[in-house]
Amino acid sequence: MRRFGCVILLIGLAIAALIAFRFVSGWSEKGPATQDVSIIVPEGATLSDAAVLLKQGGAVRSADAFLTRAKVFGAGKSIKAGEFIIPAGASNSDILSILQGGKTLTRLITIPEGMPSILVYERLMANDQLTGEIKVPEEGSVLPDSYAFDKGEQRAAILKRMQAAMDKALAQLWAERASNTIAKSPKEAIILASIVEKETGVPSERPMVAGVYSNRLRTNMMLQADPTIIYPITKGKPLGRRIRKSEIAAVNDYNTYAMTGLPKGPIANPGRLSILAVLHPAETKALYFVADGKGGHIFADTYQQHNENVRKWFEIRRARGEL
Repeated sequence: MRRFGCVILLIGLAIAALIAFRFVSGWSEKGPATQDVSIIVPEGATLSDAAVLLKQGGAVRSADAFLTRAKVFGAGKSIKAGEFIIPAGASNSDILSILQGGKTLTRLITIPEGMPSILVYERLMANDQLTGEIKVPEEGSVLPDSYAFDKGEQRAAILKRMQAAMDKALAQLWAERASNTIAKSPKEAIILASIVEKETGVPSERPMVAGVYSNRLRTNMMLQADPTIIYPITKGKPLGRRIRKSEIAAVNDYNTYAMTGLPKGPIANPGRLSILAVLHPAETKALYFVADGKGGHIFADTYQQHNENVRKWFEIRRARGEL
């Protein structure tokens, strides 16, 4: 009887040792996921909540087993909120480290410099990881930049951050403006900056282009900026063809070929560098500029110099077969 009791005890100890071994080894063994799993841990979620989400996503075999092991081996460190990518085959140990480390997946939506608000609207609406409806934002109210967002976040919340970023940047840049800026208000700065943005894709030219337009405004010359012709036609989208003579002559609140002064509003969402260029324009006597055939522009103080530069530009275009 005593021998039988010893056998039972040994069997019990063996089973306990096996269970303990299985419990410990299960902490570091390869997980069940055959591909990366995205897990969104809401703000305020507990470790128990996360365990259920991990089980639902296929990252762990058992929510209860993960939770128990995590409490034993996890050193009491809290988990973070956010979206996490759990690699295929990640162990329980790996998963808890990911959740505790707070290294969340960063999703970005980028608004390029000079993007008009209609395209900002379309970009936000086309992102299927966002939710909710928005209206087309006011032109010039969005700061071009890359913005992080969470999956399922409201579009209105992201748009609000974009507009708050513009308000903050404009306030700072306006406070540090140079005395030679032609802009009489932050709104005028945004309007002119949007034109500068659309007129040159060469960052180093922006202060010079701003200087030319500042000189024109001071002498009551027309700005004659082609993008201001296009804006009332397409709301800033590409025209896709040459500008017609009737469009050059069209009288409206934007066309600077048919009016002096600034348009009634911005024609795009300008970036920081274009706003900075308007608030710190180059000191120049130039009144004209035309493409140089290399992606930039050549500037002139007089109409005679400008005509010569235009002649050279047409020669370049003829050589390219564009005329």
